[in-house]
Amino acid sequence: MNEQRILPAVRSMKDFDRLLKMNYEYGVFLDIHIGMLKSVYAYANEHGKKMFLHVDLIQGLKSDEYATEFLCQLVRPYGLISTKSSVIAKAKQKGVIAIQRTFIIDSNAFERSVQLVEKTNPDYIEVLPGVVPKVISKLHERTSKKIVANRQLCSDKHALNKEWRKTHTVQVALC
Repeated sequence: MNEQRILPAVRSMKDFDRLLKMNYEYGVFLDIHIGMLKSVYAYANEHGKKMFLHVDLIQGLKSDEYATEFLCQLVRPYGLISTKSSVIAKAKQKGVIAIQRTFIIDSNAFERSVQLVEKTNPDYIEVLPGVVPKVISKLHERTSKKIVANRQLCSDKHALNKEWRKTHTVQVALC
């Protein structure tokens, strides 16, 4: 995701059509049916879009290492997102960018997230809720991983401050 600091989240075909008209190179598919995967990825590739796929939110597919292998071979996503360590490990094994999704709601969750990241060694960490830059910065310091902060926003103009976005990425919904 090199210089792109906003990662648009696509929840519908209407969102996907909007993304295709935007200048973003990267995006993420959420809540997609397994039967649509191959065609939407072909269409995204035709338009030069590099799309991440949230494995845990695919309708009709169990999110495990077998599903990950299937997705990497058949769909060939740019990257995969999951809360499950087995999915992250398999994605890394297959040479696909892996984003470990974590929920940090208290100090115990923070410590468990650090341990999980040390175990799975993802390329990025997605943090929910992504509204506490101090906690996200602390996680980055502890793990040395790039962070994707998941914010429930409808535009990038509210996506945290510019100084913070120099080193982290913010995922926003297309509204």
